[in-house]
Amino acid sequence: MLNVGLTGGIGSGKSSVAKLLVAHGAILVDADRIAREVVEPGTEGLAAVAAEFGPEVLAADGTLDRPKLGAIVFADEARRQALNAIVHPLVGRRSEELRAAAAPDDIVVNDVPLLAENDLAPFYDFVIVVDAAPATQIERLVRTRGMTEDEARARMAAQAGREERTAVADLVIDNDGLLEELEPQVRAAWQRLRELAAAGTA
Repeated sequence: MLNVGLTGGIGSGKSSVAKLLVAHGAILVDADRIAREVVEPGTEGLAAVAAEFGPEVLAADGTLDRPKLGAIVFADEARRQALNAIVHPLVGRRSEELRAAAAPDDIVVNDVPLLAENDLAPFYDFVIVVDAAPATQIERLVRTRGMTEDEARARMAAQAGREERTAVADLVIDNDGLLEELEPQVRAAWQRLRELAAAGTA
């Protein structure tokens, strides 16, 4: 099994790259999706978050009120770290379960937003970083997620900078342009991953 780390700043288009890799045959372990699953109603994760941040971060139906929690943690680094201390171990455990189920010749792509921030690069056989200019990230976040420019900048400021991310990359995919420009880069990346996987299982 080839264990690949995929990362990129918010609004970089990392999810688009992940979808294209899955279309080529990759098995995706999506940390964001798992992070949502581990705080669903009835989970130990949600109970721990409510205990740490208070019942006000729960919606009327018992689900996590993400906008309310986000407003708390992105305004206070200590509170953000407290949330990470709850969620990250749960995400890591579930991710490991999914990787363990992969076949020896599979290529597993781990979509990990905070790979650089948490010094996780050494845990992967190969690291792909999706890169875009800050102005492009802001434009996408405003257009597709309804954020204000200030909200977009705050989210970006909570993540690693461009240089820090690209420094841990084995391959950088430039996603500053259109989807038509992205697809050939992902196709070439997939070919490289297949070659690495074949060499590892030969």
